[in-house]
Amino acid sequence: MLPWPADLAGRLDHHLFDSALLRGNPLGDPHRRSLLVYVPPGYDDEPGRRYPVVYVTHGYTGQVGMWLNRVPFRRSYPELADALFAGRQAPPAIVVYVDGWTAYGGSQYLDSPGTGRYHSYLCDEIVPWVDARYRTLPGRDHRAITGKSSGGYAAMVTAMLRPDVFGALATHAGDALFEVAYRPEFPARARLLRDHHDGSFDKFLAGFRGRVAGTVPGDIELMEIYAYAAAYSADADGTVRIPFDDTGAVVPEVWQRWLDRDPVLMAARPRYAEALRSMRAVWIDAGSRDEYHLDFGALAFRRAAEAAGVPGERIHYELFDAGHGAIEYRYPLALAWLTERLSG
Repeated sequence: MLPWPADLAGRLDHHLFDSALLRGNPLGDPHRRSLLVYVPPGYDDEPGRRYPVVYVTHGYTGQVGMWLNRVPFRRSYPELADALFAGRQAPPAIVVYVDGWTAYGGSQYLDSPGTGRYHSYLCDEIVPWVDARYRTLPGRDHRAITGKSSGGYAAMVTAMLRPDVFGALATHAGDALFEVAYRPEFPARARLLRDHHDGSFDKFLAGFRGRVAGTVPGDIELMEIYAYAAAYSADADGTVRIPFDDTGAVVPEVWQRWLDRDPVLMAARPRYAEALRSMRAVWIDAGSRDEYHLDFGALAFRRAAEAAGVPGERIHYELFDAGHGAIEYRYPLALAWLTERLSG
């Protein structure tokens, strides 16, 4: 609660990870990325002990160093996690904080010709690297992925895409039910583009790069939509397709590409339903006043998981009194629930 970092009972290791898969990415973003690895109290004292691992993915506009940011009267997530383990409120675990920043503000942790291979970077580079250097329990049944907002989206989708890597997930207000969360925003975005950039994303991007971000109305809102389009609907040559036209109406063939990436709809497909059924634990929560209506996305994903055949005892679903922001106090609740199920 103090305005400076607390001493940790565990240890937070700072690494610079050199990614072969991000080298030469379409946006020219760095392929060397910060990686934070937390080990719990007692890790150095018990050299024969191995631990489950929880991977943390940040939301849109986040990057890994921001987990250390401080806000008034609150502790950072690494401090909250450390307090959880130091107080023996959960089985000890290794917690890995992964960077997925791009020049557009985020990657959704997907492989895309518009941004780069962020899904493969996580699953095929970072996970094996951590297993090789830390005393992990190196199996999917002892490994989870968790995140909030776009990080929650990453948790849902990554677990469905790679159940061989992750055996549990937690999503806090994760992007889901795109028809409710994304589509209603399109007319307002089209108006911003028309009124400030002559209806051109090319003009918006050129201007954005030459000014302080946020000094023109709609800067962040337009960049957010463009970032999602770069993740969901980029062509093989990297061309980014926008899912709405100059009236704010959807472009059906592009919008379908977005829907193909909606966790709720993905969960209804046999391959992904099978992946969800294999999860040892699925935590789903959101604030009941979420400004992006991701409380409805949470409910829809819960129903999709149930329809896919995930046993009820493996699902934790909860709506709590909050909006979209400042819900970091929820993260250790999910962390404890996951580690209890990953430790057995």
